[in-house]
Amino acid sequence: QLRPVESGGGSVQPGGSLRLSCAAPGSTLDNYAVGWFRQVPGKAREGVVCISSSGDSTMYEDSVKGRFTASRDNAKKTVYLQMNNLKVEDTGIYYCAADRYKPCRTMDRRAYSAWGQGTQVTVSS
Repeated sequence: QLRPVESGGGSVQPGGSLRLSCAAPGSTLDNYAVGWFRQVPGKAREGVVCISSSGDSTMYEDSVKGRFTASRDNAKKTVYLQMNNLKVEDTGIYYCAADRYKPCRTMDRRAYSAWGQGTQVTVSS
């Protein structure tokens, strides 16, 4: 069973950077599009970025365009989310999830079937 695991969260000041990683121990994400999602208390989990299984196409939520970059190293079986110029409003729990399809279809969370436990990202001064 595919069980993604996120890592790399932490606390940074506004303008700082973090890199999140997503892997699936005992399995592989190679054949799946992977989405990154963010959730804050009281709000629905929202899609931030999707990267196709090959890594050659991505979808970004408007608020993160130009600041966040998704990539993947299928040889290392890991998907990354590089987050630069972080803002207070980027604070939340970040989840990675796999879609059973290879291309990015959507960033609607309901399309994703395998979820990690999340990693906390806190941006504050």
